[in-house]
Amino acid sequence: MVYVVEALLWILVAALGLACAVRGRILFNDGRREGGMDFLRLLPKVMIGVIGSGYIAAIMPPEIIGRWLGPDSGFFGVLLAVIGGALTPGGPVVGFSISAAALKSGAASPQVIAYMTGLGAVRRATLRALGIADHAARADLDAADRIAAAAVPRGGWRHAAGPALRPNASPCRCAA
Repeated sequence: MVYVVEALLWILVAALGLACAVRGRILFNDGRREGGMDFLRLLPKVMIGVIGSGYIAAIMPPEIIGRWLGPDSGFFGVLLAVIGGALTPGGPVVGFSISAAALKSGAASPQVIAYMTGLGAVRRATLRALGIADHAARADLDAADRIAAAAVPRGGWRHAAGPALRPNASPCRCAA
């Protein structure tokens, strides 16, 4: 699956490059130069983040992560993750690294989604401070969707309520 995504991304890059080349050599060269500079600027940060996530995962005690951010931590775990994300410095490279490490150490998906939402809260506040309120409002709606998604248990509310709301369902919670 990873190779399919990689192939699609390279196809997209080739199609965009071709579209720029058709519009003119100057546009194509400007795009290639800007893309190359962005690549060189971001590559060290991504490398540090990926390697750092391995170290973070190694020092995160799974029993503590499982208790505070695991599947049984509930709404308190989601709230703690949002606050932790908002207080995390360093932007997406650091946030993605910590998220990957938390998943390796036993954190549940809703809590990691909430952490990433909290990580974006600082950027939304920055957008507001710069006077770009319409972008901040869109970001807030996106954040509300992610928080709502994190609050819904896996399988939906009917699944979380148990057999009482699901007639013809067995009481077994085994994964199918």
